Amino acid sequence: MHDAPSPLGTLYAIGGAEAKLRRRSVLRSFVAAAGGGSARIAVVPTASSLGPEVIEVYRAVFTSLGAAEVVPLRPQSRAEAQDSELAARLADVDAVFMTGGNQLKLSSFITGTTFGDAVIAAYQRGAVVGGTSAGASILAEHMIAFGVGGSTPRQRMSQLSVGLGLIRGVVIDQHFEQRNRYGRLLSLVAQSPSLLGMGVDEDTAAVVRSGHQLEVVGRGAVTLVDGRGLVSNAFSAQRTAPLLMSGAVLHVLPAGSVFDLSTRTLVAHAVPVADAEVEETRAAEADLRRLALDIAAEGLSPTTYARHLRRGSRS
Repeated sequence: MHDAPSPLGTLYAIGGAEAKLRRRSVLRSFVAAAGGGSARIAVVPTASSLGPEVIEVYRAVFTSLGAAEVVPLRPQSRAEAQDSELAARLADVDAVFMTGGNQLKLSSFITGTTFGDAVIAAYQRGAVVGGTSAGASILAEHMIAFGVGGSTPRQRMSQLSVGLGLIRGVVIDQHFEQRNRYGRLLSLVAQSPSLLGMGVDEDTAAVVRSGHQLEVVGRGAVTLVDGRGLVSNAFSAQRTAPLLMSGAVLHVLPAGSVFDLSTRTLVAHAVPVADAEVEETRAAEADLRRLALDIAAEGLSPTTYARHLRRGSRS
């Protein structure tokens, strides 16, 4: 086990299925945090079952968002992850991005290796470290290796493995709302009430700065389950029995929310400003509506035309 890293960098825990076309608000935020036009981003697709195409997808997305360079690094075994030359390539990148895929594979290959240590070192020197789906779960000290969905917490719904430990005292689940993973996150908190359960929706990121300040970016929400005052029967429940849970505190944080992980309290919530692309689309839609009114009003009297304009402004 590693000592707690100095929280100098920024973490991006993305819930999977992040938009890669059009808005791309989550990945746009990631590239901006990494330095924008000067960013060198290492893409680590170790968890993925796909071939080189997964790297090319992220290379295309990150460069189109302004990143200077994408560095593909793919240890495909624990032995490869012990290669000091491969790990050394992380020494001068501005960000590390781990793709989705098999969570247990990622944990088995990366944690406790020279490459895993290099990712931790990158975070400690101030780099942005993030991932999507499996790449989000490994950021925590305790990582969900696999499990089943469902709304009701039950015994043996999931299993934990060791993560990188960049966020202490938190366990992260992803595809949270879309794959109905409420039950398994609740079951983990029932079994380990000191852990803060974090569920991240798709196309959404939990952005952690200074080691404790969480901000939410994207279309969905981040759900937090605080079990410090929990009463549970997890210690005695048999097999797959439903679990008693009483006294957990629930936080559902949409975009614009700021939460302090150290005190486990909401700090602020602001309605996020729409990005430039959305504003441009809204302006274009308004122009089209006005043009449609103008076409419909051809040949009408000025008084009738004015009524058409008022009607359009209310629509």
